[in-house]
Amino acid sequence: MKATRPVILLFAALTLLVLSFLLNVSLGSVSISPGEIVEGIFTGDWTKASREQIILNYRIPKALVAIMAGIGLSISGLQMQTFFRNPLAGPFVLGISSGAGLGVAILMLAGSAFGLVAFGGVMSPWAIAVAGTLGAGLVLVTVSLVAWKVRDSMTLLIVGLMFGSAVSAVISVLSYFSGAEALKLFTIWSMGSLGGLVWEQVWVLIFVIALGIIPVIASVKSYNGMLLGESYAKSMGINPDRLRWLMILSTGLLAGCITAFCGPIAFVGIAVPHVARIVWRTSDHRVLFPATAILGGILLLLCDVVAQLPGSSQTLPINAVTSLVGAPIVISLVLKKNFSKEF
Repeated sequence: MKATRPVILLFAALTLLVLSFLLNVSLGSVSISPGEIVEGIFTGDWTKASREQIILNYRIPKALVAIMAGIGLSISGLQMQTFFRNPLAGPFVLGISSGAGLGVAILMLAGSAFGLVAFGGVMSPWAIAVAGTLGAGLVLVTVSLVAWKVRDSMTLLIVGLMFGSAVSAVISVLSYFSGAEALKLFTIWSMGSLGGLVWEQVWVLIFVIALGIIPVIASVKSYNGMLLGESYAKSMGINPDRLRWLMILSTGLLAGCITAFCGPIAFVGIAVPHVARIVWRTSDHRVLFPATAILGGILLLLCDVVAQLPGSSQTLPINAVTSLVGAPIVISLVLKKNFSKEF
């Protein structure tokens, strides 16, 4: 019976994920029924050619990006919380996402700050993604060098936070000296967005997320051993140093790529792992990893539905919506003192 409940919940969550996907692609400035969407996808028979373009070239790519971003950020957060045994750890604590922000800031703000580039208000999504990826990669390499020198996990966590603070300071300086138009572009990017990606970028994002999940699959049992600390893990034959490297690699790929393509998205990585623990009532990472991934996809799909303002042409920043949803979850957990039971 105990083994059946998590499986039933996983199937229920998968069903909710599919329903959330259909809801996401059906709502917007133009409402299209889920039945018409399913029929159009499988038969190619659309009532209007414009609806085919809306669904296939805008809404489905955006929904897939929402699922991938939810999966990547949630899994990154779960890894961080387990490894560092810190309930408020998230995918951004090692400064990798801040590095992606620095790469984009240099692209958008540095030229304006030094009078080298005049922006026309439009910038290639590929240029932004490449700049973010390079910035995240630079910080990832730096954190890896620190991890090679530092053996203590908490010291690595503190160093990662300091990296993030230093990078944020550099971005603030660039913002102060940059022009109004460049600053507006960067501000819009920093609010986060799930749309605007072409299919080629969506496939790249899916590929990198898949690569980032491979180290997670390879180290599920090690994360279970880390729940009681590094000393206990070592007594079970687990190598914390190897797990640290796998975690840095996985989080770097997941959080760095998502930030590069979508901008920073807050609270998903912190809140979703806790929700998964409460719903599934387990600390077994063989259950928590898939549960967290599915819940992350559902949360971002539903947040994107809210952000789209169905029936309106306006779209709210996804970062604002996830913060409004995620903050109450974290606050309620603190008030209920669930953290002490989980860690």
